[in-house]
Amino acid sequence: MKKVISLFLLIFLISFFSITLAQDWKKEYEEICSKTADVMALSIDELRELISRCDKLRTIIEGLEDDSTRRVYLKRLQMCRDLYNFALEQKLQK
Repeated sequence: MKKVISLFLLIFLISFFSITLAQDWKKEYEEICSKTADVMALSIDELRELISRCDKLRTIIEGLEDDSTRRVYLKRLQMCRDLYNFALEQKLQK
């Protein structure tokens, strides 16, 4: 009986942490890509930080099990990163 209860508890904890992790990466994605409208107002350091955050988040999204969600968010994240990189290059040329 104790083994069954322990097993259910373990399954519950794994599910809880999986859901929490899923919400965390989506929140990070929203925070990163929410700055695209004001991209040219960002400083060089802010752009570098956003690009770095995109790269870190990419590895998390690549580990998602749902293929369609993974592909959609990887593409969206890459578009945000490309925009930040373009803005950074423009600012460095000036």
